[in-house]
Amino acid sequence: MVADREGGARRRPARAVAYAALGVVLLAGCASMPDRGDLRDVESTPRQDTGVRVFAMPPADGAGPGEIMQGFLEALTSDDPGYDTARKYLTADAARSWRPERSTTVLANGPSIETDCGPGAREETNSVTCVLAGSRVATVDAQQAYQPADGSYREKLHLTKDAKSGQWRIDGLPDGVVMGNSDFQRNYTSVDKYYFASNTAVGASGQPVAVADPVFVRSKVDAMTQMVRSLLKGPTAWLGPVVRSSFPTGTALQKGVTGLAPDDQNKLTVPLNLRASRVASGKCTEMATQVLFTLRNLAPTLESVELQGTGGDRLCELTDERAESAAWHGASKHPEYVYFIDGKHRVVRMPTASTGSDSGSGSGTGSAPVPGPMGEGGKRLQSVAVSRDEHNAAGVADEGRSLYVTSLASGGSFDEALVSSAGATPADRLTTPSWDARGDLWVADRDPHRTRLFVLEQGVGKPEQVAVPDLSGQIKDVRVAADGARIALVVEKDGKQSLFIGRIQRDDGTGQGISVDGLRSATPDLEKVSAISWAGDSRLLVVGQEQGGVQQMRYVQVDGSTLDGPAPGALTSVKAVAASEDERVPLVAYSEDGIVRLPSGAQWQKVDKDGSAPVYPG
Repeated sequence: MVADREGGARRRPARAVAYAALGVVLLAGCASMPDRGDLRDVESTPRQDTGVRVFAMPPADGAGPGEIMQGFLEALTSDDPGYDTARKYLTADAARSWRPERSTTVLANGPSIETDCGPGAREETNSVTCVLAGSRVATVDAQQAYQPADGSYREKLHLTKDAKSGQWRIDGLPDGVVMGNSDFQRNYTSVDKYYFASNTAVGASGQPVAVADPVFVRSKVDAMTQMVRSLLKGPTAWLGPVVRSSFPTGTALQKGVTGLAPDDQNKLTVPLNLRASRVASGKCTEMATQVLFTLRNLAPTLESVELQGTGGDRLCELTDERAESAAWHGASKHPEYVYFIDGKHRVVRMPTASTGSDSGSGSGTGSAPVPGPMGEGGKRLQSVAVSRDEHNAAGVADEGRSLYVTSLASGGSFDEALVSSAGATPADRLTTPSWDARGDLWVADRDPHRTRLFVLEQGVGKPEQVAVPDLSGQIKDVRVAADGARIALVVEKDGKQSLFIGRIQRDDGTGQGISVDGLRSATPDLEKVSAISWAGDSRLLVVGQEQGGVQQMRYVQVDGSTLDGPAPGALTSVKAVAASEDERVPLVAYSEDGIVRLPSGAQWQKVDKDGSAPVYPG
């Protein structure tokens, strides 16, 4: 069988996908594979270059059952757009009915053919049943959504020998494809497609808020066209209840459209099955924004998108610059400052330009108290959160008992605490608060006798308790996504701390209030998550440890998939981390050395030995 390609090339970050095919590799079924007796894993050649396109060979004349199985499994990992070569290993009926797009099952070390491929119910010489087995890692469903999985995988494949041709073919198999993890990493790439948060607008102009919906596509099989089709089909089932699309129902690419790619002016034309009369100008701008935000993942130099209707009519054209003003997008918002609490329990700030420089490694160089009461030391603050527009701040004081909100402007004073906790210890009281783009403020009370999640509208409204119907355990930390449609919760149960992502269902007029639904694990392999921060539209920076392991810092996707690329440099005893959706600003952390920063291409540097609780806006 096709053993997993250990050492094979990992998938690149979505924004660095290369389109130039550097060559073609032909995969042949292993000629030495026996057609009877014990069948075992067969190591296949590691492939180091993700720019190489891989195609499989059709079945050889007279190939036995073992060779047919080997060749078919190899063909599943090739870059054949429609799996046409894989279908050649099937009987005509099986080839017509097989649906590879239904799912992709990812196994830890690739599928192995069990050694008991025995005769079937028909004549011994004409019928064989084989079992594919392995350990599940994940599944990718028909919507291209990733879901971590575990447990064993066992599926039967039946082979028959054609009475006329004498050729063995597979005539019974499950829908979908199966492959090892490193083959999956080589074949697929994670891309964010974009929708808008339902019933949400920000700013004076009422901008819609862009929400990322990560999916996996085959990276070398017309990825741009795949992504546009996926975008037009709508959001994944998990995210669907809290987002909307501006494309009218039934919108699709015009018949026969393939090979979408920008022209030499970095402009992409997308032909749709829409008539100009059906598309209002404002809606068309939103549609083009969705396309542009989505495809920038694959083509970072993309500068504009033109949507065409039937008959070649231009519906609208949108430049990259205009798209940023057409929708609120967290990754495009550059924070002016990074904030932390100094040794005097005041909130101080440093320009993000300073955090990215290499000068100064002493105590708080470039930091200064924020304007207003938060910077005056009137309360002994333990944690702080600054609104996305950097106009207001929320601070937890009184050893975690009280939440205060003030303006980051000169003058003013602390009002009464907006939320209070009766937890027995600081660890059982209020979490670090968190702001979304709407200006709403989120905080949890960790009191084990009464764990609760609150939201304060615009940071000043009466605290509203948020229902979390799927919660099983105690909330230990909270970070809301910039889009206000998703939230990250660290939940403790039976001594294990896990990271979950939930979608925020807002009151739709039914009077049911706000809830967090659809909790799903983003770190299934970690038993202790001690710090988190959003670090992109669909990824977080997490500090945690595996069972029996040491503390580590790494990036994770909201869908639980593994990110390619290096983790941040090692750092000892990390208590808090701060990242931004804008990936250009450096990481900041609170460790045994106080506040430290990680400029791009450099090592961790000391900023303030007495500081704690670093945050970027949000």
